Amino acid sequence: MSTLNGGADHVLGTTHKKEESPTFPYIQETARKNPFNVPESYVRTEEQMEKHLYTPHLSSHLPIIDFGLLSNGNKEELLKLDFACKEWGYFQIVNHGMQIDLMQRVKDAVAEFSELSIKEKIKYAMPPDDMQGYGHTSVDWSDYLVLLVYPTRFRKPQFWPKELKDTIDAYSNEIKRIGEEVINSLSLLLGLEEHGLLDLHREVHQGFRVNYYPPCNTPEKVLGVSPHSDPRTIAIVMQDDDVSGTEIRYKRNWVPITPIPGALVVNVGDVIEILSNGKYKSVEHRAITNKNKKRTTFISYLFPQGDAEIGALDHMIDDQNPKMYKDTTYGEYLRHVLNTKLEGKPHINATKINEWIGE
Repeated sequence: MSTLNGGADHVLGTTHKKEESPTFPYIQETARKNPFNVPESYVRTEEQMEKHLYTPHLSSHLPIIDFGLLSNGNKEELLKLDFACKEWGYFQIVNHGMQIDLMQRVKDAVAEFSELSIKEKIKYAMPPDDMQGYGHTSVDWSDYLVLLVYPTRFRKPQFWPKELKDTIDAYSNEIKRIGEEVINSLSLLLGLEEHGLLDLHREVHQGFRVNYYPPCNTPEKVLGVSPHSDPRTIAIVMQDDDVSGTEIRYKRNWVPITPIPGALVVNVGDVIEILSNGKYKSVEHRAITNKNKKRTTFISYLFPQGDAEIGALDHMIDDQNPKMYKDTTYGEYLRHVLNTKLEGKPHINATKINEWIGE
């Protein structure tokens, strides 16, 4: 099977083609050598930072879903999920059944890897022609480690630090359970059989990404990750419990996600927006930086096989809801994503009827 048909190497960690710069070292090294120096390429304008749209008081309105109730088919919890996906595109889940001890082991193992010397870490460096490994960009204040987890035949062991392998295996198996249950619930809400959405994926792929954000001396001018939506089905994020930094676009405003200890954050990706014909929203999100504290996020992605067809479900289209998106394959969608700058939602907007760039 080709890489594109597998879909694996094209969506693991970025929503754009890589922007590694030979001029700058990894961000952790930049901050370590001179914490007061921020290279010019990372500095944003006031207009780009949009501080005037920061609305922290809305954070408490972000929906919280009880996974235990949801997985048992509780109708009230299904309605809460429906509201979350229509109104926010984001929600937090509690009572998900993953052991807190396992979640902490992941954090500890990644912290151990982060403290290795750069000489040790670059053994896992992401090659220019790959999307797995240890990398960084020249525009965002973060380093990252990106791995494909499932299907296991697409794994590249040379990029798996030995300190992380067993822990990531155990964690990703739990994420697979949780993620597929969330997708099954979305399937029911979209009028399909319980496994209808998973069947449309042909074979579910899963990636794992760690973003490491060192302290930044000028957080008011620098972003950890640029605003973007995810070209995937869903993403499941474990945050630091004591340092916030993820912000989501809600009615033009930027709303911070306040960490709930032990909870997981879930967001709807472009695939769900397209399949639902725009009923559910894949919203922009970004990461800000912190002047005094480092921060780490642990992101798992679920997405279809590359030759899986994505397009609005027939029963989501009627006179009041005309078809919004062009039918395509997931692999073809990714080709467009990889040639689009990471900024906003240009890739999904380009799939809208009469706006498809490929023709």
